[in-house]
Order: sequence, then C-alpha cells, then structure tokens
Amino acid sequence: MNTPISVQDKKSFIQWFLNHYQLKKRESVWILNYLVNHKKLLENVHFVREAKFCPRGIIMSSHCSEEVPFRFYKKQLVTTDAEKSFHDIRMNQNEDLYIQLNFSKANQNVLYAAVLVENPFIPDEYFITQKDQERARMLLEQSLFKFQQENLRRMIDRSLDEKDQRAFTRLTEELHRLEENGINQPNLQM
Repeated sequence: MNTPISVQDKKSFIQWFLNHYQLKKRESVWILNYLVNHKKLLENVHFVREAKFCPRGIIMSSHCSEEVPFRFYKKQLVTTDAEKSFHDIRMNQNEDLYIQLNFSKANQNVLYAAVLVENPFIPDEYFITQKDQERARMLLEQSLFKFQQENLRRMIDRSLDEKDQRAFTRLTEELHRLEENGINQPNLQM
C-alpha cells in the first residue's frame, strides 16, 4: 500500500498550493483553509488522481486548468455545490476524504507528487495496458498500410484505363516500395 503522508506535509503542501495557484471557485479555498486548520481532518485527507472513483472525493481546479472547477463525490452522488461538500466535511470528520487538484503541469510537480498516494478505488479496466497500447499501434499501422496499398492499386488501375505509362510506372514502383517495407508488418492477433 502507500506510505502514509504526514499531516505536516499535507499542511505545508496545501499552504504552498494556495500561495501559488488561484482556484476557480472561492469555496475551494475555504475548504482547503479549513482542512489546514484542523489536524484531525488532515489525518483523513488523501491526495489522489481520479478522485471521481473514491467513495468520498473532491476535485478542485485552478484557473490555469481546463478541468471542471469543482466536483464533490459521495458514493453515487455528485454535486458542484461546494457549500454542501463543506457541510459534509464538517459533519463527517472521521471519514477519509480524497482530493484531486487540477493545475498546470500537476503531473510534473514534485511537491504534489510528494503528497500523492495511489488511488485504491480506480477500477482495473480504467487503465490501458502496455499490451493494449501495442495492439492499438499495430492495428493502426496495419490499417494505414492496407489503405495506402488499396489506394495505390486503384490509382494504378486508373493509369492503365487512361493508358498513362508514366503514372503507371511511378505508381507501381511506389507500391513495390510500400509492400517491401510492409513485409515487416506483424500480423495482429487478437
């Protein structure tokens, strides 16, 4: 599992974040400030990616992000009302709260990475595996190869119909080059 992040590290990160980013909803600032000032709450706060999968999660976005300004998830319910989520946080201080922050270059931010924990609620099928990516790449390459091959054959047929020797020679040479390079095309086995 994850190494626990200390309350002080979470507090320091939130303070740094609030000093460097402007959130799209002012209520998000209130919530983060509330968390900073309540040690017991911070013990149950976890910074994650994809908070929408968590039983109780918040997504907050800064102005430099294209993401939604604010979302609060609790079981199957979703709201954009930050005041309702604030009330839930105050009333359920002993429940885990998962927070996702969206801001410019969040994936490259060392300070954010230091407080991030693995999200245990992300379903396995959510991620594309390396094998799936390789299959998709191979399928794309094969499709492109077949399209180019069929297109050249149609153009060759047209040059024959039009008795255009120059076009026929150029196109057949192009088809041969394509097929020589395409011989290395692996067959995609699904």
